[in-house]
Amino acid sequence: MALGTGGTESRTYTARLVRLERAGWKRALDVQAPYRWNLRRLLGDRRVLDVGCGIGRNLVSLSADSLGVDHNPTSVEACRARGLQALTVDELEGRADELHGAFDGLLAAHLLEHLTPGTGAEVLRPYLRFLRPGARLVLICPQRRGFRSDATHTEFLDDAALAGVVTALGARLDAQRSFPFPRPLGRVFTYNEFVTVATLEDV
Repeated sequence: MALGTGGTESRTYTARLVRLERAGWKRALDVQAPYRWNLRRLLGDRRVLDVGCGIGRNLVSLSADSLGVDHNPTSVEACRARGLQALTVDELEGRADELHGAFDGLLAAHLLEHLTPGTGAEVLRPYLRFLRPGARLVLICPQRRGFRSDATHTEFLDDAALAGVVTALGARLDAQRSFPFPRPLGRVFTYNEFVTVATLEDV
């Protein structure tokens, strides 16, 4: 069980995430507010496994018993410093029996675009054992402008590509949306996202 890299495994990458999150204008305007609202709307009180959690930007919006996992130990340390529950990939593997079937949601937000192209379903599949039947899957990827904004992005995934990942995982596709603005604005607005929601009926 592993997360692909795409250059996201270093301390330098964690430092970049922290620097971006702490940018004064982002904090003053609370630019994350609509994204927090969207995650809560989609995942509610579910216990969620946040795969590729980074420094916990989304994990803070999930239920308190949710768990983040990341291949970057420095990012996991940053999550813990915020009072969040997070494990490295190896630590999660060490608790596999304990956490088998423990979650009713899985979030993969801004993860798949960092992986070796075409491996999204392969990377996510080992995490399905931690889910209960009927668990909700939420996959989020950047649109055109956002994809070009980060040199560690390796594969552009639109609605069709994300639907393909859902199918490969054996899940049922429920909805696909552009958030927060319509898809055409994804060419000019860095933070427009493709959001795919699915249900894992059998594990």
